[in-house]
Amino acid sequence: MAKNYDLIVIGSGTAAMVASHRMGAAGRTVAVADYRPFGGTCALRGCDPKKMLVTGAQVIDDVWRMTGRGVAAADARILWRDLIAFKRTFTGPVPEKQERRYADKGIDAYHAQARFVGPNAVELDGGDRLEARHILIAAGARPAPLGFTGEEFMITNEDFLELEELPERIVMVGGGYIAAEFSHIAARAGAKVTILQRGERLLAHFDPDLVRWLMEKFRDVGIDVRTWTCVEGVERTNDGFLVRAWANANGGQPVTVEADLVVHAAGRIPDLDSLDLQAAGVERDGRGYLKLNEFLQSASNPAVYAAGDAARIGPPLTPVSSHDAKVVVRNLLDGNRHRPDYRGVPSVAFTIPPIAGVGLSEQEAREQGRRFRMQSQKVPDWYTARRLAETVYGFKVLVEEDSGCILGAHLVGPHADEVINLFGLAIRHGLTADALKSTMFAYPTGASDIGCML
Repeated sequence: MAKNYDLIVIGSGTAAMVASHRMGAAGRTVAVADYRPFGGTCALRGCDPKKMLVTGAQVIDDVWRMTGRGVAAADARILWRDLIAFKRTFTGPVPEKQERRYADKGIDAYHAQARFVGPNAVELDGGDRLEARHILIAAGARPAPLGFTGEEFMITNEDFLELEELPERIVMVGGGYIAAEFSHIAARAGAKVTILQRGERLLAHFDPDLVRWLMEKFRDVGIDVRTWTCVEGVERTNDGFLVRAWANANGGQPVTVEADLVVHAAGRIPDLDSLDLQAAGVERDGRGYLKLNEFLQSASNPAVYAAGDAARIGPPLTPVSSHDAKVVVRNLLDGNRHRPDYRGVPSVAFTIPPIAGVGLSEQEAREQGRRFRMQSQKVPDWYTARRLAETVYGFKVLVEEDSGCILGAHLVGPHADEVINLFGLAIRHGLTADALKSTMFAYPTGASDIGCML
């Protein structure tokens, strides 16, 4: 006999937690199902544990930059096993804490894979059947299949965060957040890292000028970045692995790289294949993404909604997952009257130093025919950079001519990951450049540079 609920949530990450708690607080009956440990990607396998490893690498970089400038720590190094143990002090307790929160709030939590068996019903591993007025797909994302021989020899970004030992030779296949961030961690931990990226540059979602400035740091720490290089296969050898690729530059030539570890860093896609969406009449588009309307509701089954990585409408970021979940709950409680608003959502790649962006890029602003003035400069001589002996520091800020509002801001260097939030605030709430310039920020801080950037 099926158990009935107002809402079934598939997944247990940020979107699932926000939606289930808010529906429960509204007096609705809720069930959550996840075949993986409760907590989701960000808390267990993504941004939170990654940032803990970045912190260790940042300390090493601080020592390197300040050596000869009043700091002497010749033996400073990362003890990888200890750093992973430190990370687990955070990730280890998360699943149990999540389960207790569900229980405390009267939410039924199931450790099982959920599969649709009807428009309003799912079946769990073990045979339990759950039915609900609505079902929220918040199942997160998984590594995208790459389709070349030997793909099974690669580890995922999730596996990397669980490595007990860090090998000496690492190849990152891909050129986005994962490749950039993990290569900076691994290089400062003593590994020789090679990045193979099929496109023309790394970090395609960030401003190309700022990425070019950041590439100095890749070179400084010995990361071998090879763009226009398409991987064709991975072979196991007696000494590890051999990565075969094709370099498209200079007419094209075969490339081989030896490695002890090959990491899949070539993107992630919504984790939908195991849900049997056809049984619920939930349609997908040509890319395999869910077909959703403006209310984050399935275009083909009005009982089903999606949020976060599963929705794949907003940027694939944790705050977007939370925002999507709030929108979905408001629509479930009030009727479909609420739409997601992704204005002013900052993106950060936690390289060392970090790179960040919010709002329109220069290219997007020009393509939209916007009239704007732009300030862009590399400024390693500014106090913020000099104090830290950091050679990479720069910005690009776009201000609309007529309104004086911030259209976009792009930063690389110390404190970029924090300062970008102020630009995001300005974009989301329509603050002008003059309003930011007239704000008295604490000095000397990263934010105190904003006036000069404008």
